[in-house]
Amino acid sequence: MGNDSTVLVVGGGVTGTGVARDLALRGVDVTLVERDGLGSGTSGRSHGVLHSGGRYAERDGVSARECIEENRTLRSIAGGCISETGGLFVQLEGDDPEYFERKRTACEEVGMETEEFDGKTARDRVPALSEDVERALTVPDGVVFPSRLCAANAADAEAHGATVHSHTPLEGLTVDGGQVREAELGGAVDDQVPVDHIVNAAGAWAGETAAMAGLNVNMAPARGVMVAVEHDSVGPVVNRCRNPDDGDIVVPHESEAVLGTTSVPVEDPEEYAKEEWEVERSIEECAEMVPSVATAPVVRRWWGVRPLYAPEEAGEDRRQISRGFAVLDHATDGVANATSVVGGKLTTYRQMAEDTANQVCDRLGVEADCETADRTLYAADDPERLDELVDAYGGANPTDEPVVAS
Repeated sequence: MGNDSTVLVVGGGVTGTGVARDLALRGVDVTLVERDGLGSGTSGRSHGVLHSGGRYAERDGVSARECIEENRTLRSIAGGCISETGGLFVQLEGDDPEYFERKRTACEEVGMETEEFDGKTARDRVPALSEDVERALTVPDGVVFPSRLCAANAADAEAHGATVHSHTPLEGLTVDGGQVREAELGGAVDDQVPVDHIVNAAGAWAGETAAMAGLNVNMAPARGVMVAVEHDSVGPVVNRCRNPDDGDIVVPHESEAVLGTTSVPVEDPEEYAKEEWEVERSIEECAEMVPSVATAPVVRRWWGVRPLYAPEEAGEDRRQISRGFAVLDHATDGVANATSVVGGKLTTYRQMAEDTANQVCDRLGVEADCETADRTLYAADDPERLDELVDAYGGANPTDEPVVAS
C-alpha cells in the first residue's frame, strides 16, 4: 500500500536502519538521517555479540526471550552480517555453583538449546580455556558485524523507495500545534524538510533528540571499553558464569579476540573520560577465562556508550537496568506525530523496528504487515557487496573494521 506521508527516522544505527527498512517494505515514504556514517554510534562500537539471551536469562526473562527469538531470525535472514560461532558460559574455580545452576535452568525455561559438560571436555573443545574452568554451558551466541548489518538494512530500505542520508545531522525541529512540522538538517542535506511523523532512533542520544521537540526521554548512558588483541584460537564467545561484571566476555573476531567490558555511568554520551584502568581490568579479568589473552598484543581499543533507558532514576549500577526496549508514543506528551524507540540490544533491533513501525503505521492509517522476519536482507549472501555498501554509507566502524576492511 502506498502512502504519501513522509516519516523522518533520526539515527543510522541498526535500529534506525531497521525501522527505515520495515516502513519502506510497507510502502511508507521514509527518509533516514545519520549525523556521521551509518552505525557510527553505539551499534558500531560494541563487542559485536549476537546474544542468545543467556546473559540475561536468570534476571530478565523477557529480554532473554526477545534475544533468542531474534537470534534465530537473524541466523535465517542476515547471512554475511553474522558469524555462527556458538557460545559458552564457564564456571571457574571459586565461582558460585548455584549461580551456574540458575543460569542453566533459566536458559532452558526461555527455550534455549544448551549442553553442559565438565572442565576437561570444555578444554578439549576450546583448548584456550583456563585450567580453572570447572564446567561449561553451551548457548547459541554468535558474532555480529554491525557495519554490514546497518548497510544491508539501509540498502534494503532504499531498494524499496526510502532515502538514506549519512553525514546529515538533525539540527532542530519546528513544533507547532502539537505536531512536528519541519526538521532542520545540516551536513549533506543542509535544508529544512517537512515532516509528517518523526521516529527518534538516536540510541544513547535519544534524550537530546527528543529535547528538540520539547520532549523528555530519560536515558541513563553507560560507557564500556572493548580491547582487541591478536588471538585467532578462541572459537566460541566465552562468557563468565557469574553476575555481570567487568571483563566477563571474550568475543572471537577472526584474527582477533575482543575483550570486554566495563560499565561506568556517563552524563554525556559524546564527551566522557576514557580510563586506562578499564583496559587493564578487562584484560586481567578475561585472562582468568582465556589466559593467553594476557600476553597477546593489543591491536585496538575503543569505548562505546550503552543506550540504556531509565524511565525512573537508574542509580549507579546501570548493569541492573533492563536490556528490554520501549516504544514511546509522544502523543501522550503533547506531540502527536513523534515516536521514540529506546533501550534494547543490537540482537533485538529487528523486533524493535517492527514494534516501532507498527505504531507509526497505526498513526498514519497504513494497513500493511511486517515482512522483515521472513525476507533475507539485501546482499546478505554477498560479503564483498556488503562491504562495498559499508564504504558507500560512511565506512567500517571499530567493532568490525578488520573484518570488513579485509
